[in-house]
Amino acid sequence: MSDLSSTLPARRERGAIAHDADRARSGAAARAANLAGVGMMLAGVLLFAVNDTLGKWLVGSFGVGQLMLMRSIAGLCALSPFIARTGAPAFREGTQRPWLQLLRVACSTGESSLFFWALTTLPLAEVMTYYMAGPIYVTAMSPFLLGERVGWRRWLAVAVGFVGVVLALHPSPSSFSWGSVCALAGSLGYALFMVTTRRLAGTAGTVLMTWQLTGALAFGTVLVLWNGWTPTGLVDFVLMLFLGLGSLGGNMLVTQSLRRAAASVVVPYQYTLILWGMLFGWLIFGEVVDTLTLLGAAVIVAAGLFIFLREQTLQRREALTG
Repeated sequence: MSDLSSTLPARRERGAIAHDADRARSGAAARAANLAGVGMMLAGVLLFAVNDTLGKWLVGSFGVGQLMLMRSIAGLCALSPFIARTGAPAFREGTQRPWLQLLRVACSTGESSLFFWALTTLPLAEVMTYYMAGPIYVTAMSPFLLGERVGWRRWLAVAVGFVGVVLALHPSPSSFSWGSVCALAGSLGYALFMVTTRRLAGTAGTVLMTWQLTGALAFGTVLVLWNGWTPTGLVDFVLMLFLGLGSLGGNMLVTQSLRRAAASVVVPYQYTLILWGMLFGWLIFGEVVDTLTLLGAAVIVAAGLFIFLREQTLQRREALTG
């Protein structure tokens, strides 16, 4: 009995040590996953920023339809191995709600085209700022289009976010232009694109991306037939193809980031897109964002982060009570 009583504390101590070691290993693994997730999100956002900068550079010499066409061809070529792997059954299943798929494709094509048109007259960072308001619009639309409940705190954040949009827009006879109309309409289209994507959450990502690129290909073809084709040199041709590859690569990095780490850890880093837009706009195009746009961007980012973090809190609360 005395031997047994003397070994029990030792066993408990060894068990506690092993438990602490397991916790340390799991904590280290979680930190490594979070670090990898943040790194992938930052890399994906940087790739988006480079892609957008390249789009602004090219849209100065080539039509929007030509850019949409070449971007879609490059994206579909890069996606073709994944399309073959996904198989026909997934595509048949993914088109069971064709009108919703068509709406999503129309929103995606519209917001991408409007983004390029906005870049013809507005600074890069300013257009990015409008599009970063997309999640705020989604929150405002969700009770009506998704049947989701939005509490007063998030409605207040939506109102504050709209104030940020107005500050960034700073409408006046001298500042309200074709580019600002395109940017504002495009950001609303981007929000509708995110809402329809949420409605199609059960559809395979490859199916969604394939129809998205196919719609852009068709729209780009129509615009090229209408406005004509501007001859390109080899460098410009390669840069146009990179528009599709860069967009696809950015999406893949962001997707992997969300798989590696919790959304609450990595999603806030998407707002670094505005910082990249300011930097690239200044370095490459000599653009300096005015004070009102900076203030509007800060308000939009703050409102967007509050909405996101509030949604994360509510989801955790529902998981605990459910």
